[in-house]
Amino acid sequence: MATAFVASGRVRAASRSEFHMATFSADVTIPIGHPCMGGGIAPAREVVDPLLARGIVLLGEDRPLVLVAVDWCEIRNDAYDRWRSALAEAAGTDPSRVLVSSVHQHDAPVMDLEAERLLREQRAEGSVCDPAFHDQALRRVAAALKDALGSARRVDGIGTGTARVDRVASNRRYLLPDGSPSFGRTSATQDEYAREQPEGTIDPMLRTLSFWDGDRPVAALHAYAVHPMSYYGSGGVSSDFVGRARALMQEDHPEVFQIYLSGCSGNVTAGKYNDGSTENRPVLADRMYRAMRASWEATRRGPLERVGFRSTPLTLAPRDDEGFSVAELRDRLANDSRPFGQCLAAMGLSWRSRCEQGRPIDLPVIDLGPAVILLLPGESYVEYQLLAQRLLPDRFVMAVGYGECATGYVPTDRAVAEGDTNLLDWCWVAPGAEAVLAETMAKAIGAKT
Repeated sequence: MATAFVASGRVRAASRSEFHMATFSADVTIPIGHPCMGGGIAPAREVVDPLLARGIVLLGEDRPLVLVAVDWCEIRNDAYDRWRSALAEAAGTDPSRVLVSSVHQHDAPVMDLEAERLLREQRAEGSVCDPAFHDQALRRVAAALKDALGSARRVDGIGTGTARVDRVASNRRYLLPDGSPSFGRTSATQDEYAREQPEGTIDPMLRTLSFWDGDRPVAALHAYAVHPMSYYGSGGVSSDFVGRARALMQEDHPEVFQIYLSGCSGNVTAGKYNDGSTENRPVLADRMYRAMRASWEATRRGPLERVGFRSTPLTLAPRDDEGFSVAELRDRLANDSRPFGQCLAAMGLSWRSRCEQGRPIDLPVIDLGPAVILLLPGESYVEYQLLAQRLLPDRFVMAVGYGECATGYVPTDRAVAEGDTNLLDWCWVAPGAEAVLAETMAKAIGAKT
C-alpha cells in the first residue's frame, strides 16, 4: 500500500516508483557552561559557530526514511533512542528507519541521559550533559522535520561522485624508530617525528551522494573518514573545519541542501597535517571544501528506481577486563576524584545497563540500487569502512560512523593486540568485536562472503 506524504500543503499517495524528499535543519548549539566531550574538556565558554542538525526525509511507497547528521560529539543509549523515536513520530515512520549520526566534533556535547542520571544520583562533580537542553534541542529538530514535509520535492535521480582529499587524514598508528607501534598521533599533533611518518591506513576518498529532480539537484551528502577537529578543548563551541567546508559548499550551491557525515574514523585524525594552531582550521576547511567541490563536479547521475531498507541487529559484548566490571565502574563513579573519571564510569554503566537488558544495536542500510548508505556504531575504525567497500566492489558504498555511540571505540583485533592506547578508557566493547561487526555488516549490506 502506498504511503501518504505531504507535498504543497496537501496529502496525497505516492505512486509506485515515485519518490519525494524533504530537507530540514535546526540549531542545536549548546548553551554557555554546557559540558563538551562528555565532561572531558573545558565546557562551553563561547560560540565560535553554531552547531546544526541537518537531515533528509525520503518518501516513497514504503514508510519514510530519515537520515540526520548532528554537530554533536556523540549521542548514546537512551538519548539515541529518544532521537529516533521523536524523529520517527515527526516523519510518520518507525524508529528503526531513522538514521542518526553524530559528526563528532569535540567542542560539542556527548548526550547520554542515563549516564547523567547516574551522576546526579551520586551527586558527582562530573557532568556529561544537560537533559533539559537535550530535550529542547530535540523538539526543535523534530519540529523542523515535520514542517519540512510540507515542501517535499520530487526526486527521480541520484548522483555519485568521489574525490581524493589532499593532506587531511592520517591514522593514529605510526611506527617508532625501534619499529614498535605508537597510537599517539592525535587530532592536533605537535611531535614532529609523528607528523613526518606516513599517513597509514586511511580511506583517502571523500564521497558525495546526491538526489535530483530531473536536472535540478535537491540535496548532496558528503562523507569522509577523519576526526573533525583542528584545535579544541578551550570551550570554543564549533562545527570545526568540516562545518566550515559544508558552509562553503552551501554558499556555492544555495539551491542544494548540503549535509556532511563523518565516516568510520575512530582511528583516523588530521594529526599528520595539523599542529593544533588556530591558523590551521581554515587550511583544513579549504582542503575539505576543495574535495567536496571536486567530488560534486565528478558526479555521475542515474535514475532513482528503488529505495530499499533493512536493519540487522548487532550484539557487541560489554568490556569486562580490569576496571570495567560493573562493581569497578560503580566504585569509580562514587570515588574517583576526577570529574571526568566519574563521567567515564557513568557512561560505562549506561552501556552495561543496555547490554544487560539485551538491547542490540541496529545496523541500518539504505539501499538505492547502485548506491548504499551504511551506518555503523560509535567510533568504528576505518578498516570497517574499507571492508564494506571491498564487500560490494561494484557499488557506491557510503559508510558512515558515529551512529549509536554507546560503544565508544570499536577497534580491530590488531589494535587490541598491539595495545592501542586509545582503548584505555573510551572503549566499552569487549575484545573480539571485529569478527562480530564484520559478519553482521556483511549480512546487513547483502554481501556474499
